Amino acid sequence: MLANANATDPWTQTIGLLSTPYRLMAAAKGTAQSRRNAHCADGRFGAAVTLIDRPTPSTATIAWRDSTRGCFGDQVWRMARARISGFCAMSGQPIRPGDAVYKPNPRPAPVNGDAMILACVLRDTATL
Repeated sequence: MLANANATDPWTQTIGLLSTPYRLMAAAKGTAQSRRNAHCADGRFGAAVTLIDRPTPSTATIAWRDSTRGCFGDQVWRMARARISGFCAMSGQPIRPGDAVYKPNPRPAPVNGDAMILACVLRDTATL
């Protein structure tokens, strides 16, 4: 018989820590950039997205960190028009078809290939 029936086993504790929303961890660090990047407008928690460089007006180098889709330290994103509705990976703002966005370079196809960043958000981030 267990000494403490209410004690959580280590495996359950580990799973609980893995499911802790990224926003809570970012808030503990106190960085506004991390908090802004971790929350989507629809209430889901997603990737931490950071602009690294703007090599040309139509490309951006992005650092993408996501526990479910992986990490990309220097992923090239290209300007395009949104074909479907979605949410901006940096700001959480809604994206409508036809909006100017940046998307990951499609070749080779990355696991975050469906992600988009609004061009105006990326432009504003570059000027900060």
